[in-house]
Amino acid sequence: MGEQAKASRSGIQRELPVAIHSQISGQFRSKIASGEWPANYRLKSEPELAQELGVSRGTLRRATSTLIKEGLLKQVRGRGTFVTSTTIEPAIAQKLSTLTEDFANQGVETTTEVIEAMLIDPPRPIAALLEVSPGGSVLRLVRRRSTAEGPVALLYNYVRADLTPGIEKVNFENASLFGTLEGRFALKIASARRTFSARAAEGSVAEYLELPSGSPVQYLEQVTYLSDDRPIEYSDVWIHSGRLRVTSLLSRR
Repeated sequence: MGEQAKASRSGIQRELPVAIHSQISGQFRSKIASGEWPANYRLKSEPELAQELGVSRGTLRRATSTLIKEGLLKQVRGRGTFVTSTTIEPAIAQKLSTLTEDFANQGVETTTEVIEAMLIDPPRPIAALLEVSPGGSVLRLVRRRSTAEGPVALLYNYVRADLTPGIEKVNFENASLFGTLEGRFALKIASARRTFSARAAEGSVAEYLELPSGSPVQYLEQVTYLSDDRPIEYSDVWIHSGRLRVTSLLSRR
């Protein structure tokens, strides 16, 4: 396929008196604004995008540089180019552990109630973050964690089914998610991107955490990556602020 045909299919109009790199940055800006590219979405590699758009890598680089200056994109060395979050994210260094592991390390007894565990066609933002192809499926796992005081956390996890065949049959009342991924499926979890923010508990979140509607909760969003840089899991976690505090141990050097 010729360069002109590729550009036409990508929406680039060379006859317009608008620079091609500006057209590309406008397309990317629209994808971010519409939510098609959600926060923390990783763009395809520069060679892939340039080929897909039918433009040179230099032209593509000018387009992405514009959005980086605007604060809509950011580059992470060795990882790629990501859509930035709409909120400020301090670079907090901490151990990649789960609530189950943290509770166990502290000797806190908890119970886990599995509310839902089923394969679904993922919503577009989650499919984008997990790089799930059209027609692919993910496990949606909904759990409530409780201590003797009552519910402390509500977790929604979305896991790529193509890398975890049969995961929907696992009993997650007794098994941890990361332990299952690493043990049963021999996947090597390497890193994750976590974002914390304050939210108001509404609807099912308030119901499952046994809070009045509108009560403040701590919200955690996470994308987990394997050692080969493939995303494996996305999670939404709501934490009962009155029963559980999230603490980070920081080191200046």
